[in-house]
Amino acid sequence: MGIARVNSRKSITYGANVVRPIIEGKRRTAQTAAGGAPKAKAAAGCQAVPAAGAKPRPRPAAPVPRAAVPAPAPTPAPEAAPAVRSVEVDAEFEGQRLDNFLLRELKGVPKTHVYRIIRSGEVRVNKGRASADTKLAAGDIVRVPPVRVAAPAAPAEAAPPREFPILFEDEHLIAIDKPAGTAVHGGSGVSFGVIEQLRRARPQQKYLELVHRLDRETSGILLLAKKRSALVALQDQFRARETGKTYAALVVGKWPAKLKVIDVALHKTEDAAGERRVRAVADDHADGQRSISLVRIARQFADTTLLDVTIKTGRTHQIRVHLQHAGHVIVGDDKYGDFALNRRFARGEAVPGVRFERMFLHARRLAFDHPASGERLELEAPLPPECAALVGALEKACA
Repeated sequence: MGIARVNSRKSITYGANVVRPIIEGKRRTAQTAAGGAPKAKAAAGCQAVPAAGAKPRPRPAAPVPRAAVPAPAPTPAPEAAPAVRSVEVDAEFEGQRLDNFLLRELKGVPKTHVYRIIRSGEVRVNKGRASADTKLAAGDIVRVPPVRVAAPAAPAEAAPPREFPILFEDEHLIAIDKPAGTAVHGGSGVSFGVIEQLRRARPQQKYLELVHRLDRETSGILLLAKKRSALVALQDQFRARETGKTYAALVVGKWPAKLKVIDVALHKTEDAAGERRVRAVADDHADGQRSISLVRIARQFADTTLLDVTIKTGRTHQIRVHLQHAGHVIVGDDKYGDFALNRRFARGEAVPGVRFERMFLHARRLAFDHPASGERLELEAPLPPECAALVGALEKACA
């Protein structure tokens, strides 16, 4: 007789429903004792047992902790749109063209845009339309429309305040004695010059502009205008060649007494580094500019000559190139001069006991009509100490 099977249906799932839970329970108890308590399921609080024959589900990998994400920066408030401005024309700007007035008021705005807003009628003078060449009068009201200006570049090195030796000053102009080695204005690798330093030294001075320029290496008389009317009047005199400008220049060699006028055209170019270069050219050169210098011998030394050079035209590097073209370069000229001889002067070998480390070119005399009174003024600047010392040593050597 066969053996009856008891609980045959349950025996099929006995392993899954009875044995496995007991084994799992013992395993969890062991893990708890070892410090590794099993993770409970969020919903049931215990681990589900798969049906018999079913493959156990793989446990999900532990989540990888994320790096903390910084909170987004608050969005800056939008910049306020520029507003319409009404600018009253000061007496200093009387007679100035409207376009030039706006270019000063709207620094950083392209010229093309300035002319566009004039043509469109957005700019008004005394509530009426005006053209670019309209001459302004003191008291005029100029409507300046809202214009977005380009973001300013990184600020350059601040110019230290500085005063310079004063040769003449009144409410219209200043005449200073500029030292060698100081630029008249910033630019071309120079952070600041005379004009920036004087403006810092005189913050109360509302208007201050250069009337003309001197090379950085040249010392001597430099004019600055304190009113626009003075600037215009003085620059008109310079353009009309109504001023008298005389320079002291020490040149290499004996200057020929008969050579009193140099009338040689000059052509200005730029080299690969952006440096200005000037050369003498034929009178019929397409880009040549007529240039005239008058030369007088002031003192003759053994190997050098001190000259008075009066210029009738004001070309870039005119005196330096004219004297070079004549075969007598200026002592210390680092662009057109005798570089080996310059080093001997700088080391104190050319004139024993005297070290001379600059270019010997000094704007010593300037004559012009006063921009307000019309009185003829003649200003003089004595030779700087280093130049006077060299001349004194040369005189002693010839005695």
